[in-house]
Amino acid sequence: MSQPELSEQEAIRRASLDKIRQMGIEPYPAALFPIDAYTTEIKENFSDDQQPLREVVIAGRLMSRRIMGKASFIELMDNQGRIQVYVQRDEICPGEDKEFYNTVFKKLLDIGDFIGVKGYVFRTQTGEITVHAREITLLSKSLRPLPIVKVKDGVAYDAFEDPEMRYRMRYVDLVVNAGVKDIFVKRTKVYNSMRQYFNEAGYMEVETPILQSIPGGASARPFITHHNALDIPLYLRIANELYLKRLIVGGFEGVYEFSKNFRNEGMDRTHNPEFTCMEIYVAYKDYNWMMDFTERMLEKICLDVNGTTEVKVGDNVINFKAPFKRVTMIDSIKEFTGVDITGMDEDQLRQVCKDLGMQVDPKLGKGKLIDEIFGEFCEGKYIQPTFIIDYPIEMSPLTKRHRSNPELTERFELMVNGKELANAYSELNDPIDQYERFVEQMRLGAKGDDEAMIIDKDFIRALEYGMPPTSGMGIGMDRLVMLMTGQSAIQEVLLFPQMRPEKK
Repeated sequence: MSQPELSEQEAIRRASLDKIRQMGIEPYPAALFPIDAYTTEIKENFSDDQQPLREVVIAGRLMSRRIMGKASFIELMDNQGRIQVYVQRDEICPGEDKEFYNTVFKKLLDIGDFIGVKGYVFRTQTGEITVHAREITLLSKSLRPLPIVKVKDGVAYDAFEDPEMRYRMRYVDLVVNAGVKDIFVKRTKVYNSMRQYFNEAGYMEVETPILQSIPGGASARPFITHHNALDIPLYLRIANELYLKRLIVGGFEGVYEFSKNFRNEGMDRTHNPEFTCMEIYVAYKDYNWMMDFTERMLEKICLDVNGTTEVKVGDNVINFKAPFKRVTMIDSIKEFTGVDITGMDEDQLRQVCKDLGMQVDPKLGKGKLIDEIFGEFCEGKYIQPTFIIDYPIEMSPLTKRHRSNPELTERFELMVNGKELANAYSELNDPIDQYERFVEQMRLGAKGDDEAMIIDKDFIRALEYGMPPTSGMGIGMDRLVMLMTGQSAIQEVLLFPQMRPEKK
């Protein structure tokens, strides 16, 4: 395999690497480097009155350098931020041999190299908190130049802004673009806050299979693979719902899981074929309790992550202060289309779609037609958090019938910023009703609906052993992080979003 052609900068860096090795310096040392301080913490704890001056050991990337004869200033970036380092030749080379400073430091080190610094903290005459280096150690040589932004006459050059390049080379994006790393720090805070909320309520985090013989728990097109040893097809899970409900049957009162789900669908600014969903199931609860539980959870997460219940997403300021508004699906459709779909059959709904100017697939059943109407005319109208409740039964094959109207189900979806964020039910625990719902899904599949559910006979068997009244809720974690960080594209909150293969 031939070596890829090197750019001029890459060739220079490799030549520097060879010279460093020839000088007897290992550019990728294996020994531990004993860090005991970080840039932000150093600045926060600095005191001009401190005596003796604080000794520190720091490490990070070399991000800029100003060489002034026997002394230089560099900027080092670590896990927390950046700090100035003062380097004086005779300080780091106290003997007669000054070659490390004159050759390695001045000529062979490059922007992007990892270095370690031992020294003390002081404030310069210009007032900047700085580390005075006593020792510098090369920890890792960078062989490619970073796209560092340069500004000349008010014009920025070499900015790393192309979205495809940023997502494909996230490791560069995180280094050179301010604020990107903070998005993923906040992502972790979202998860931690949610886990804390569930754990303090007494619910248990569990794990369920990713490879499944039947893709169940949602209406979606699955990815399929093959298990060689068993010689059977397997599916990447589209949801973990049916396994979590089996655990409720087994005696757990409350379980939750952060699950990687996979749906063989298109990619856009709000969809990635691999995504993270959190699902929670709690026995002896219903969807009314779950609405209260969900809105309190989101209020807490927003406060934990941002220090306020308000977040700005584009031009919208969204307030997660509980309680949230609640609107039935039928009332929502009536409000935004002027049509009352109560009691309509499939043919009547198809005519409504036609009257509203919608083109719909003739294979769609009653539930999907209602969903299409809501998605077209209603969903995007809900910017502030709003629970859409009481869905028609055809839209919800895993949901308990409404206690006061058997044509509806006890289900809600939480709409925020014009998109679904959470989906929840009073769970269907009648095994006979559940089996009939699965049969209806199979009928839709026979008509050509490739997202219709398959009958999961083992799940029916589990329900036949008895499942207590239960409420379940699923929430798209990637969309939640988008909201909490003010991002409009899902790719901005995924470290490594799915992309087409790179062109050779």
